[in-house]
Amino acid sequence: MNIVLGITGSIAAYKACTLIRQFVKAGHEVQVVITPAGKEFVTPITLSALTSKPVVSEFFAQRDGSWHSHVALGQWADAMVIAPATASSIAKMAHGVADNMLITTYLSMKAPVFVAPAMDLDMYAHPTTQANLNQLRSYGNYIVEPGTGFLASHLEGKGRMEEPDEIFRQVMDVLQPEGCSNCSQEGRLVGRRVLITAGPTHESIDPARYIGNHSTGKMGFALAEAAAAEGAEVELIAGPVALSVKHPRIRRTDVVSAEQMHEAAMRLFPSCTDGILCAAVADYRPAQCADVKIKRETQAEMTLTLVQNPDIAAALGQVKTDGQRLVGFALETAASAEALHYGEDKLRRKNLDYIVVNSLCDAGAGFGVDTNKVTIVSANGQQQSLPLADKSEVAREIIRRCL
Repeated sequence: MNIVLGITGSIAAYKACTLIRQFVKAGHEVQVVITPAGKEFVTPITLSALTSKPVVSEFFAQRDGSWHSHVALGQWADAMVIAPATASSIAKMAHGVADNMLITTYLSMKAPVFVAPAMDLDMYAHPTTQANLNQLRSYGNYIVEPGTGFLASHLEGKGRMEEPDEIFRQVMDVLQPEGCSNCSQEGRLVGRRVLITAGPTHESIDPARYIGNHSTGKMGFALAEAAAAEGAEVELIAGPVALSVKHPRIRRTDVVSAEQMHEAAMRLFPSCTDGILCAAVADYRPAQCADVKIKRETQAEMTLTLVQNPDIAAALGQVKTDGQRLVGFALETAASAEALHYGEDKLRRKNLDYIVVNSLCDAGAGFGVDTNKVTIVSANGQQQSLPLADKSEVAREIIRRCL
């Protein structure tokens, strides 16, 4: 395969040398496109020696009328990997600021694009950077999440560019899923697009308070990773959780309220082959949200009037086509037998193909823990009980048995 490797002006540019060696060793051709700032951190001579190709940096390399064609690079490449990607370059990519050879090559790229951010923790966490990364995700780019560690600023936090071997693995997982050692059953879900909801929803009472639940999103995120590992493209709709995605085939949409999750699910589900509704969506929300914080000094008692939120499972069940599969979740507080009865009823009412039932009565299952114990019920009445296990293992079994 032909790989365009973009390098921007970050101290992490030295890691690009190792990444080049991994691509070349695996039999791929690599063409480096580097920004002027990137050349301050790693020399074109080193990069050219590793790739056996001249490094591209400027539009016009000589004054004889010859020039580098970003369009030709976009047609030549099977993938573009930008590692490291600085906050500045990410912003330019998100908004089409084509002021250097790397950005024009990106804008001309017809192949998948992988972006490996590298910056200080506060720059990475800034709302502007996060909005730009979400914009790139919405364009279909794959974001290789940075790691947490010691940074060039001598601070420690998230922003450190992912290691070359992990970037290489994620790129190969997408481009060659059948050869991916991390993909079970040789990528049997290649070509499938799976919608997954995860985490809680928060329903605002006032600007400072909300109604919520104890969901951490761990089960839903584990399902997203398991589906992506088998080759599926995953649309993950996540409520407010403190989790990050790892697999580049996961595209994340963040929401807060049930209404926002409903809107995102209805928008994305028609383009998906499957849906797994794992989120703990609030059934009710306050009828009114106060514009300012409610003060206890001025209000001795408070009565909340609640109204029903949209039923996401029922709504998707109504629009589901014959070619789509829909899996729901039912968390109950009843004992197992009664929980299964509730789950079966929910499956029928909402036109689901499967429902995954678990009970808070089972130790180690439910919210805020790393394990789960579930029973999978199908529309034809078959039941498959799984023992208590780590949520990542449970997720793999759910994906294997339901999709």
